Amino acid sequence: MTETFTVAVPGASLAVESKGRGRPVVFLHAGVADRRMWAAEMHALADTHRVVAYDRRGFGETSASTQTFSHVDDLEAVLDRLGKEPVVLVGCSQGGRISIDFALTHPDRVAALVLVAPAVSGAPSPATYPPSIAARIEEIEQAEEDEDIDRINALEAWFWLDGPSSREGRVDGEVRELFLDMNGIALHQDEVGEERKSPPAMPRIAQLSMPTLVIWGDLDFEHIQRRSAEIAATAPKGEAFLIPDTAHLPNLEQPKMFGDRLRQFLERL
Repeated sequence: MTETFTVAVPGASLAVESKGRGRPVVFLHAGVADRRMWAAEMHALADTHRVVAYDRRGFGETSASTQTFSHVDDLEAVLDRLGKEPVVLVGCSQGGRISIDFALTHPDRVAALVLVAPAVSGAPSPATYPPSIAARIEEIEQAEEDEDIDRINALEAWFWLDGPSSREGRVDGEVRELFLDMNGIALHQDEVGEERKSPPAMPRIAQLSMPTLVIWGDLDFEHIQRRSAEIAATAPKGEAFLIPDTAHLPNLEQPKMFGDRLRQFLERL
């Protein structure tokens, strides 16, 4: 049975979903999604784990003011609601960044990490992009100036769902509809407050002492692929899993392959 509830934090009410019993596994969504991106994984693991996902400020059903905040503190508040048992954090993209920052700040509360095409605080940004990708970045910037939300959403689906070097519409059907709905809600949300950032994590990846599985797709941005491989190689208990023919959201594109690998990792803990 699925339980939905809210966690009150300063300046926000976080929308949380939980089901199942057992070791807690907490899912953190990408910056172009909300907690619904993890529906398949939560359904599959609820027979053996307590699975939890929540919408961050600016996403999904969470409401927030413009108060300054910390994603690490918000996550801690969610975990406090679950109890004191160390959890497995599964974070995609910006959700991966928050998972890493939290694990470095509160290592005793994290049993393991699953990082999916993670962003990382302190990681360098590409100096240049290939011409075709640079042209689309300019399109997004122009759409932002024009306040054309639908165009921004379509272009971001091309980047993050199809892959920056793939044809537009490579991923279609229900997955694309879900992406456009999740990201569309985020794009229409009011501005939230300024985030208090954690210290840069990239120079401290070797301090992640817990088992760490890093998953990414070979159609993602090249710098994200390199970063993912570096994290897997640098973390003392790091593992790498590359999914072929997949872009930035591999669990949505390849749910069975992703889910099988995730369950194998959890069973070994």
